[in-house]
Amino acid sequence: MLTQEKMAELTDRVITSRAWRSFFRHGPPDTPRNRALAVFSNVFLHLHPVRVPRQSLRITYTFCLGGISFFLFLMLTLTGVLLMFYYIPSVTSAYENVKDLETTVTFGMLLRNMHRWAAHGMVMTVFLHMMRVFYTGAYKPPREFNWVIGVVLLVLTFLLSFTGYLLPWDQLAIWAITVGTNMVGYTPVLGSQIHFLLIGGFDVGQNALLRFYVLHVIGLPLLAAVFMAVHFWRIRKDGGITSPL
Repeated sequence: MLTQEKMAELTDRVITSRAWRSFFRHGPPDTPRNRALAVFSNVFLHLHPVRVPRQSLRITYTFCLGGISFFLFLMLTLTGVLLMFYYIPSVTSAYENVKDLETTVTFGMLLRNMHRWAAHGMVMTVFLHMMRVFYTGAYKPPREFNWVIGVVLLVLTFLLSFTGYLLPWDQLAIWAITVGTNMVGYTPVLGSQIHFLLIGGFDVGQNALLRFYVLHVIGLPLLAAVFMAVHFWRIRKDGGITSPL
């Protein structure tokens, strides 16, 4: 049975641990200092950080890769919603819908190419952003929790690109997704179950197209938006952009 002394010692270990401090930057507002820190770190009271290192404001330090990634995400959202007006996730009409966008719909080719190249650009900028954060040491305490959020966003970006690859329903898309999902099937223990759940059967067909469409336009974008909000919030809570090493 835990005594009061042991409980207090355990609580102190938890509060002073690195994992706890990665979530919470200061203690409860029970002292004048903690109350001031709670006000200064409040996102709604102070949208911008109270103090920003001067060196971190140089464009050559961040290259605005995070901002460019967010801008491309907004562009993908806008163009994706417009593309949904002309696309039906069916194996009998998906390819024809894409060809109609290229040949019949006014500015359809421009719309599809904007979505396609914005997707490629987002994968590149998110990856370069992660490299910049790593090589400049911006992942170190107290920003290790936000680094984990960034890794999750990188994985979500890859999944968005992967699920969108099947939607044109041409030979390149079908066989690329077939190879990719078969690789998932070699996962130890649960590989076959995950493969079946992912494509809704044993072959890439109507079930796979519908599942990838739902993931691409609803599931993954909502998850990405939530993690982006947390990511921006943590940047604000962690004191803004880090200064160069």
